[in-house]
Amino acid sequence: MIRIFNHYVHRQTLLQVSSDCALLVLMLVAVFFVPFGHAPELLSVAGPHVLSLAAGMVVISAATGIYQRGPNLTPVQTCARAVAMLVIALPLAWLTFGLLPAAMPDRHVVQVAAMAGVAAVVARRVYVTHWGARDHDRMRVLIFGTGTAAQIVGQTLIASDPNVEIVGFVPGPNEKEAAVPAEQILHCEHSLTTTAKELDVDEIVVALTERRAGSMPLRQLLDCKLFGVKVYDLSTHFEKRLGQIRIDFVNAGWLVFGEGFNQGALRTAIKRLSDIVFSLLLIVLAAPIMLLATLAIKLDSRGPVFYRQERVGLGGTSFMVTKFRSMRTDAEKDGKPRWATAQDDRVTRVGHIIRLLRIDELPQLFNVLKGQMSLVGPRPERPFFVEQLTREIPFFAVRHSVKPGVTGWAQVRYQYGSTVEDSQQKLQYDLYYVKNHSLFLDLVVLFETVGVVLTGKGAR
Repeated sequence: MIRIFNHYVHRQTLLQVSSDCALLVLMLVAVFFVPFGHAPELLSVAGPHVLSLAAGMVVISAATGIYQRGPNLTPVQTCARAVAMLVIALPLAWLTFGLLPAAMPDRHVVQVAAMAGVAAVVARRVYVTHWGARDHDRMRVLIFGTGTAAQIVGQTLIASDPNVEIVGFVPGPNEKEAAVPAEQILHCEHSLTTTAKELDVDEIVVALTERRAGSMPLRQLLDCKLFGVKVYDLSTHFEKRLGQIRIDFVNAGWLVFGEGFNQGALRTAIKRLSDIVFSLLLIVLAAPIMLLATLAIKLDSRGPVFYRQERVGLGGTSFMVTKFRSMRTDAEKDGKPRWATAQDDRVTRVGHIIRLLRIDELPQLFNVLKGQMSLVGPRPERPFFVEQLTREIPFFAVRHSVKPGVTGWAQVRYQYGSTVEDSQQKLQYDLYYVKNHSLFLDLVVLFETVGVVLTGKGAR
């Protein structure tokens, strides 16, 4: 894992994106050398087009999830994502090089070559993902612990990264009952340092359920680190691997004395400026969609086009959020707040569509312009639910230290929540965002939001 502006990114993912972009650029540059023979002057004209297509491919890749990691992703699913990527990328390649000067010789040849290059890069990505894996890309992980915490860590590693190989579990000196399979437990005759060297371990995760005095061999763990083996505690493991802060394993000291949770005037100013610029741009681009949504809502059911509702924002202060109305006007006629659920019978016919495509969220862009919300941040909750969740979930109020967002890290990582348990799961992603938020992470969330909208993932 590589940390970029406080956000953890898989090293293989960066290498894959970089290699694919470099390959595409080289193929396009070759197009100007082979048929024309005088590439320098042509590249001076076409260079911005080449770079624009490469950048567009990165955005499309993030939106379609072609680089998504996970052992359960089948070749058929990867091919389906590749087809979706080609549906968007091929017309983009044709249009991008169609903007070349009309006087340029054989412009159509360049357009066809660009489309062929895009197709070749996508086909190579599918092959490398499932059939081109190399042994030296594998990460060998040793888990120190055999209890419930170690079991959860093992499940996390298997589910999140297909290149991880768990070499085994080493029991702690104070652990009495094992929660992991007996055949995976290593009964070491030597020190932890020697065991790690003999098994050629790349990483150790300390996942002890019982951490009383004497249970943590600090000197041996330090020796492992000095020999080049990475050593992580539970909280850092979940932050690094899953992009979340697990509240069942974190303590207040780790939050207070660790890195992150830095707001600062400069960071706040940059975020506010980017919110204004991007929200204005999105309002202009989405204006035709919002107009169609307005007409559809008026024709579909009686009642106002918009609905306004009190939500809790920065510092616990309340504001009125604006959305397109997607439910009947009598959705809460009994006066009791209710979470939206799957197949909610209060949602109108048009409401189902605009919720699926997230169109109902677009009016919140005006809340962003007012400074009440940000483009990216935790989902704003209603005061009734905030009061309930603050009582039942530790650290819930921490999410109010930043502005709520139209989209967010929790929204793209977890489905819509309709229970206290769902809210706890989403809070773990919100805490990660509050701890590590930056303009880079905001861009990552916005790219992944495109994929969520295209797939309708998590809509209610």
